[in-house]
Amino acid sequence: MVAGGPPFRAKNRSIQLLNTLLETHEIETGANPSISIIWLHGLGADGFDFAPIVPELVRKHWPAIRFIFPHAPARAVTINNGFRMRAWYDIKSFDFNQRADETGVRESIAQVEALIARENERGIPASHIFLVGFSQGGAIALATGLRREAGLAGIVALSTYLPMADSTATEITTAGKNTPVFCAHGSGDPVIPIAIGNASHSTLVKIGVTSKWHAYPMQHAVCAEEIADMANWLEQKLIP
Repeated sequence: MVAGGPPFRAKNRSIQLLNTLLETHEIETGANPSISIIWLHGLGADGFDFAPIVPELVRKHWPAIRFIFPHAPARAVTINNGFRMRAWYDIKSFDFNQRADETGVRESIAQVEALIARENERGIPASHIFLVGFSQGGAIALATGLRREAGLAGIVALSTYLPMADSTATEITTAGKNTPVFCAHGSGDPVIPIAIGNASHSTLVKIGVTSKWHAYPMQHAVCAEEIADMANWLEQKLIP
């Protein structure tokens, strides 16, 4: 973590949706945030997983940001012998063309939309909201952001892929096409091979999205260089 960073205030919140509570861990980098970043964790993790990155990512001169780290609900995951864990959707196959459970993906899209709506109610417009996700969380960030009628400030897709690519091509909105995307992947990723991530990035470009591709010498993880590149990309959006 970066020493001498801004003081952060953490809190826990929950929202009611579909008779379930989607709990969140929140960090505010200052009073009266004008920007929200909703960060979705990977399979089997929880909302606390990426909270330690905030001091490394945030720069002192940035406006106050509210980071929202939701906890995915627990569900049975087929490729893990039906073991229940926090997951944004079931994974039924190792074949990436059939990997994502569409019902689960669409349920998670609705849950993320509820979080976005909550931020709107708290005074943050969609144009000041970023979606960030790692692995399975990145898949949901892409699936949600590209289908929105009100465009977001940006989408960050880390070590992930585009789920339901065929339906995305038909369901993407004008606002979705105009939402910038930061794609990053590890060259030695054994979970989601870099070729899969790169193919998803190419698909985004083909359907009209402005997507920036970054590759790093790492496995299924996040590295310091990636965080720095993400900070540079965010700064261009936060401080035009």
